[in-house]
Amino acid sequence: MEQTFSQVLKMAEKYKPDISRFLRDLISIPGESCGESQVVLRIKEEMEKVGFDHIEIDPMGNILGYIGSGKNVIAMDAHIDTVGIGNIANWEYHPYEGYEDDEIIIGRGASDQLGGMASMVYAGKIIKELGLEDDYTLVIVGSVQEEDCDGLCWQYIINEDKLRPDFVVITEPTDGKIYRGQRGRMEIKVAAKGVSCHGSAPERGDNAIYKMAPILSELRALHENLQHHEFLGKGSLTVSEIFHTSPSRCAVADSCWISIDRRLTDGEDAELALSQIRNLPSVKAADAKVEMYTYERPSYTGLVYPTDAYFPTWLIEEGHPVCSTLEDAYQGLFDRSPVVDKWTFSTNGVSIMGRYGIPCIGFGPGHEDQAHAPNERTWKKELVDATAMYAVIPLIYVKQYAAKMPESTANLVK
Repeated sequence: MEQTFSQVLKMAEKYKPDISRFLRDLISIPGESCGESQVVLRIKEEMEKVGFDHIEIDPMGNILGYIGSGKNVIAMDAHIDTVGIGNIANWEYHPYEGYEDDEIIIGRGASDQLGGMASMVYAGKIIKELGLEDDYTLVIVGSVQEEDCDGLCWQYIINEDKLRPDFVVITEPTDGKIYRGQRGRMEIKVAAKGVSCHGSAPERGDNAIYKMAPILSELRALHENLQHHEFLGKGSLTVSEIFHTSPSRCAVADSCWISIDRRLTDGEDAELALSQIRNLPSVKAADAKVEMYTYERPSYTGLVYPTDAYFPTWLIEEGHPVCSTLEDAYQGLFDRSPVVDKWTFSTNGVSIMGRYGIPCIGFGPGHEDQAHAPNERTWKKELVDATAMYAVIPLIYVKQYAAKMPESTANLVK
């Protein structure tokens, strides 16, 4: 393998200008969630150019590029939608025209996470040119709507496209590390009802905003007492939005509701998180309704695939064959041991492993702190390193670890 590592690194460096050009092209096409159609077509064009064996765009709009036809199915995923640009006055460079020098590329999506897509496509080219195909099928996935509803795309891919890989490499930014888990999350609504009346005599009504006040205080206290996990960290809770209805500014509010961003650590799930809030004394006193939000926004193809706004925690154990595959790839390519860590934010792994138990592992170009930030950037060296990693991961897995995979993944979440 030593010669293979050397050849792959050399090829990845050779294609650095092509990877950079492709990434600049992707950045130049606005592609917020549910508006990714032109980005998908540009990816298809590049996959065809570099020699993918087969390319599909599914009814939701996800693009899947295939290399090989072996029995071991390995997927690599990059969501190809981005968030908006925010206040353009905060950008030093235009978010879609971007900026490039010898070391960095700037533009919306550079780290989160179009860089992962660019590296994956050129890893496919290297695999083809060096003849690294083996008894595997590699599926390069450009998934949609992740920023809107992480994991929804993979619910569709698994349930409707019937793709169930041995494992998935998530190419979200990892700061040059290997990531093996993340906290889950859910979006919760708490609603209280009141009775309106004229504001000059508020005692005649029942102010829903006042009912919400003690709920807010108890939610803040609940946050401080949530569970903690040694690796993933603490569960968290914050009130992210507040709304009300009232006949006028001269009337008592007749309803009030809030949105809660709940982050779930190991051992926490939707049932627990909802029951913790429903059991608060203030919630019971207000007879408030506690429920999950749902997501039903159409993809750019017009397809609606409803889901609860619940995104489960996932964590793959140290020493698992999938972890070892990436650690060996990293060690072989770069002659040093990798740092193994976790994401702070959420990824498509909430569905892939959180819902369906398919092992996930993360390695991607770019840095977490660039996600959703103005002047978002990535580093060309990391694009090259990621390309090399993606090119050798399938071969290492098939040669060294496929036979060691557990028959069931049900015991992987610890």
